[in-house]
Amino acid sequence: MSTSAPLDFPRAAGLLREATDVTLLAHVRPDADALGSALALGRALYLRGATVRVSFGEPAEVPESLRGLDVDGLFVPAGEVPPSAGLLVCLDTPSPARLGGLADRVAATRSGGGEVLVVDHHASNLRYGSVHLVDDTAEATAVLVLALLDEMGVTLDEPIARCLYAGLVTDTGGFRRARPSTHRAAARLLEAGVDPDRLAREVIDDHPFAWLPMLSAVLATARLEPEAAQGFGLVHAVVTADVAATVRLEEVEGVVDVIRSTREAEVAVVLKEQGPGEWSVSFRAIGKIDVSQAARSLGGGGHRLAAGCTIHGTAEEGLAMVRRALAEAPLLG
Repeated sequence: MSTSAPLDFPRAAGLLREATDVTLLAHVRPDADALGSALALGRALYLRGATVRVSFGEPAEVPESLRGLDVDGLFVPAGEVPPSAGLLVCLDTPSPARLGGLADRVAATRSGGGEVLVVDHHASNLRYGSVHLVDDTAEATAVLVLALLDEMGVTLDEPIARCLYAGLVTDTGGFRRARPSTHRAAARLLEAGVDPDRLAREVIDDHPFAWLPMLSAVLATARLEPEAAQGFGLVHAVVTADVAATVRLEEVEGVVDVIRSTREAEVAVVLKEQGPGEWSVSFRAIGKIDVSQAARSLGGGGHRLAAGCTIHGTAEEGLAMVRRALAEAPLLG
């Protein structure tokens, strides 16, 4: 765990034990770590008798590949989230802006005397809550949630373990970036009943046929710039709105994992059209450039090797911004 700031698990666990009504928020367009962490903690509280709601700013529904994680029906649409809460828990969310349309719940809760617990592993976290469990050395927010559940004395059942395993397997790249302690945590989750093959198929490997022509269209836009990214190489691709409309959100978000396999490029970038002149940008690096700083310079943030931001303009204008940001990003030791 990071030693830059002490992690007060007892205080966080105390808040959760005493809470009778809890709202848990994941970031917009949630991935398995964000939503799995929220649902795992939410189920533990629900089983203890608390009123629990899990939500995120967008999209309006849970991504299809993650619906199997919500066995208790804890998800509520953003429009049904109360204006403030006695206890608001923000998971895998480095800043209120990443909550999208639910960002105002943070200030409203704090001004109303409620507590905001932030559980996250992003280096760019702004520590915007009243209590923080933020550790940028944790490979996934699910790692922190598991430690928090242990502090609370929660017995792991299969649905809780499945939610946490989904976060671990996706945020560690199939455990390629996992430390021994994280493998041991995964073993605990498997012992609680998780079927790793079934879960990986549901969350990662299951695609509709439309994914293939979508991927073909996107790969046709891919370009390699060997001299970019401070000479370490940049590969990029563009997903236009019309192409994205043919598939689910998870297929679009997964494009960067295909692009990043390019041997000649240290950095992979995918621009995804969100609306006229608006692009969501995903950065991935192998290990030489801190892309979180590049993303932060463009108003975003994330991890050193995986980050994102939103930019405006044409695709070419966006790529020009990305090139400049990468040219000035710090190198990793």
